[in-house]
Amino acid sequence: MKKIIFLFLILALVSCYNAEHNCKDFKNGKFKFEFEVNGIKKTTLFERKDSIEIETFEGKTDTATIRWVSDCEYVLQKKHPKNMAEEKAISMKILTTSKDSYTFEFGMVGSEEKQRGKVFKIE
Repeated sequence: MKKIIFLFLILALVSCYNAEHNCKDFKNGKFKFEFEVNGIKKTTLFERKDSIEIETFEGKTDTATIRWVSDCEYVLQKKHPKNMAEEKAISMKILTTSKDSYTFEFGMVGSEEKQRGKVFKIE
């Protein structure tokens, strides 16, 4: 009986573990997001200042507005969309954080399809 109670206590402690969420540390700053397309590594650099994000990808710069839903969730909307796809807002959710990076999940607003990535703070 003591073993069962001990096992239950350990299980209860392990189930209480929460991933680190210091999302406020990433509301402002300069960041880098690396990803792979057809085996080729691509890098996006962006700067975030509360409600504005300026992104540079392959020599092109674009600006988006940010609407923070909570400390760890926001909606990104391009200010000057060039096509129908860019007109759609993107839902972003920070899942875990570390000292200089965070793992996030993103997808088009209203879509069930989500992808994950990792962003590194560079300043």
